[in-house]
Parts: sequence; C-alpha cells; structure tokens
Amino acid sequence: MNKVYAIGLDIGGTHITAAIIDIIDMKVLESSLYKESFDSNLPVDQVMDIWEKVIRISLKKSGVETVMGAAVCIPGPFDYEKGICWIKGQSKYEHFYGLSIRDLIKERFPFSDDFPIYFENDAVCFGKGEVYKDKNNLLKSVMAITIGTGLGACFIDKGISINSGSLVPKEGEIYDLPYKKGIAEDYVSARGLLSSYFHLSGTKVANGLELFNLATIGNELAIIAFAKMGEDLAEIVIPWLKNFSVDHFIIGGKIANASAYFLPSFEKKIKEASCEVSVLISTDNEIAALLGASSLLYTL
Repeated sequence: MNKVYAIGLDIGGTHITAAIIDIIDMKVLESSLYKESFDSNLPVDQVMDIWEKVIRISLKKSGVETVMGAAVCIPGPFDYEKGICWIKGQSKYEHFYGLSIRDLIKERFPFSDDFPIYFENDAVCFGKGEVYKDKNNLLKSVMAITIGTGLGACFIDKGISINSGSLVPKEGEIYDLPYKKGIAEDYVSARGLLSSYFHLSGTKVANGLELFNLATIGNELAIIAFAKMGEDLAEIVIPWLKNFSVDHFIIGGKIANASAYFLPSFEKKIKEASCEVSVLISTDNEIAALLGASSLLYTL
C-alpha cells in the first residue's frame, strides 16, 4: 500500500510542535519532529510567522513531498468544526479571538481550496493518540485525562470520541464537575496541588515542578499534597469509570510525571470502589497528541 502523509500540529499556549504523520500506519516520522516555544500573545502575524517556520522545517526534515491534509491539536474554547478560536482572558492567544485558524494557515501555504485542515481538543487528541499507539485499545472503552495547568478529559469507545449522552458528563469534560467547595479542576491541577500544599504548610511554592522537587527530597507535606490529589482524582472519576464501563484509564499531562506520589492513593480509592480498570501513566503526551489529531484523517 502506498504511504499517505499528513501534517500533525500540537499547539499550546507556549509552544508549537509539528511532525509529518504516516496516516496509514499511524506513525510519526521521527526525523520530522520539530518544536519551538513562543509567546502566544504576540501579534497574529508574528505568531503565524513562527507557525509557518515550524511547519516548513518539519516538512523539509521529513523529506516528504506531498501531504494530503493537516490536523491540529489545540486547546479551547474553540469551534473545532469551523476552525475558529474563541480563547479569551486566558493569558494566551489574546489577538486570535474570533479568527479562523484554518484560514490563517492556508494563507501561508499553496494548499488547494479543498485541502483538509481539521481541529480537535488537546485532551481528546491525547486520548485518541494513546488509543492509536496501541491498536488493542481500538476494541476498548477508554477514559483519558491530562493533569497540568488544568484538568482535561475524553471518553473513547472503540476509537470514537464520545462527548454527549448519558454515559459521559456534559461535553465529555470533567474539569467543571461540582466537587467539594468548587469544581474538580480546583483540586486536580497544578493550582489545586499548590493550594493543597499551602493549606498544609502555610508556604507558597511557585509551580508544580517545585512541589515535585520537594516531594523527591522527602518533604512530607509535599508528598501528602500529591496523595490528596490522587484521592480527589479517584473520587471525581469513579462515577464515570463505572458509568462508561471503562476498560482502560490513561493519565497524561505534565503532572503525570509525578505519578509515583499520587498514583498509590488513586489506585487504593478505585480498588475500594470495586473499579476493575487498568491504569496507564503516559509520559509521551506530545507524540500522543500528534497521533490523536492525525486520527481525524485516518479514514479519509
């Protein structure tokens, strides 16, 4: 079978990663992987200059001459069908509000009018990518989450993202589920961790990495803060693990790197709740995001 290639983009608030994807075998061409960090609050033209540069470098490094489409992993709020950015008041992409990202990309390249450019939520891309990394997951019900500055989630049944109906929360999101004195993301996220540590110790730390470093040198209160987050995560997801009949639960995001400190308390809670779920920690979020985005082109 002839190879078919697409451009995969993972776009965040501070970075863009591009790669060329073999969408027959669903593999990233490692030689094409290229990433740059940048300030997303720069003027639109300057941001697009960076994006164009990254895409062109990725294409050149790949040696691929023809691509049949592009797929973009990008955070919301975003109209994923129309390709329009609705991010506002989040200290990122302040100048992109209401703009068509599809049009902005097409303006930079000699693509045909019918060249497909698809968009998907970053948490959904992560979950789909993890599924396509292990084709056995295409037969399973999967719930995937990302823990970082926020709490992302997706529900996937046999490779298809499910974001409506009675089996999943509204829009497939869990970050805004009511929990304790606020919402889930207030407790399971970087800010949740920092808040928990502050309440335990009376000391403020700058970020999740600093708290992780404290835990690694044996700081008891830092370790407790991570353990409490694991318990909170379990309480938040247990109803949905049961409701969606989840076979496989995948945890990604930057805070997944600290799983040694929150996973034991999480697994203890789900075991007590009689949840028979296999749990995987992913440390390959970027590749998963690129594959997940490109899966939008997989059946074309």
